[in-house]
Amino acid sequence: MSLDATHDPKLKSWVTSANGHAEFPIQNLPLGVFSVKDGPKRGGVAIGDRILPLADAVPHLKGLAKKAAKAGAGATLNPLFAMGPAARQALRLGLSALLAKGSEAKPELVKMKDATLHVPASIGDYTDFFAGINHATNAGKQFRPENPLLPNYKHVPVAYHGRASSVRASGTTVRRPNGQRKPGSETEPSFGPCRNLDYEMEFGIWIGQGNDEGKPIAIGDAANHIAGYCLLNDWSARDIQGWEAQPLGPFLAKNFHTSISPWVVTPEALAPFRAAQPPRPAGDPQPFPYLWDDADQAGGALDVALEVLLLTPAMRKAKQEPARLSLANTSHLYWTFAQMVAHHTVGGCNLNPGDLFGSGTISSTTEDGFGALLEITQGGRKPVTLPNGEVRRFLEDGDEIIFRAHASKAGAVSIGFGECRGVIVPAA
Repeated sequence: MSLDATHDPKLKSWVTSANGHAEFPIQNLPLGVFSVKDGPKRGGVAIGDRILPLADAVPHLKGLAKKAAKAGAGATLNPLFAMGPAARQALRLGLSALLAKGSEAKPELVKMKDATLHVPASIGDYTDFFAGINHATNAGKQFRPENPLLPNYKHVPVAYHGRASSVRASGTTVRRPNGQRKPGSETEPSFGPCRNLDYEMEFGIWIGQGNDEGKPIAIGDAANHIAGYCLLNDWSARDIQGWEAQPLGPFLAKNFHTSISPWVVTPEALAPFRAAQPPRPAGDPQPFPYLWDDADQAGGALDVALEVLLLTPAMRKAKQEPARLSLANTSHLYWTFAQMVAHHTVGGCNLNPGDLFGSGTISSTTEDGFGALLEITQGGRKPVTLPNGEVRRFLEDGDEIIFRAHASKAGAVSIGFGECRGVIVPAA
């Protein structure tokens, strides 16, 4: 993924709010779907505190960029995702020139505060990986102190298939789920609202071009099948999960809601923030050839800081700022995004444009970077005290979890992902 004129740190936009914007400077140009009032859903690009509808960009673009804008102008980005990286790159170059300071054309923009943001693609399938090794280790210690990681973990990118129908855009309220619970202190299961509701800080991966059934995607080509990234909160009902997950894994504990940030930050925007995958510790197994590519190891990771904040009803009433619970980085993932794509398809599974992956919970090696309350509170046994004196084992009704992420590097303009937010409301 090479750098070009769109990454120039000196580049400015005629959209004044974009210059110095913490999330959406002209060097970012993330894609999304929005509507205004009762109007239709439309594809657009974020620029500062404004949205450029892709349909309005079409008359000012040419060739492949124009075709790409037309493909992304509708109610979902799936047609644009299906066109692949060349079309996406052409669109980025065209939009950058159109929005750059000095451009003769200045199409009308929509104020972001007046828009409703939607899930940007029609999600056919959603797969949640388990690639955050620190989270896997911390969670495993609570059940298997001597051997927290199962024997397969370092050999295979572990994942499960989630529920695509309950993926929702940031800002949608999260209904506390009902289900069966059976803690160790009780002899029989009971039914009722989840008692141990948690969040999981993850990175979302949007699939672009898919593959035919029976034709795996080679590891060296896997990155070309990724259309972009977002933030993803895999809300988790820990008490329901503990009872139901044996032997087949998560079900009701995960299928009730998954929150995502609505903007798709493209691989091109993240090119300056590519990083080498951290070397495997001595003694770790060498992955099978279908999972190993030298170029992917040299630049297939990302350097993105991820932050989790909690805003309680008491904080909201007192007009206090949310409290930070965690600060970690995507570099803590054990498997690269390309390895996830390659493994998902190696058995012959076909991916489709708009499919969504979750990275798995991302945690750092220290407590201030743990990506879930399950880790922070040691399964509820060590409650966390917030700056205002409130205490939390797990999430309570009215609590709001906020994810933020930024990519920064010397010599490059920092870019963000927008927020991924969700407020807990009582069970039905």
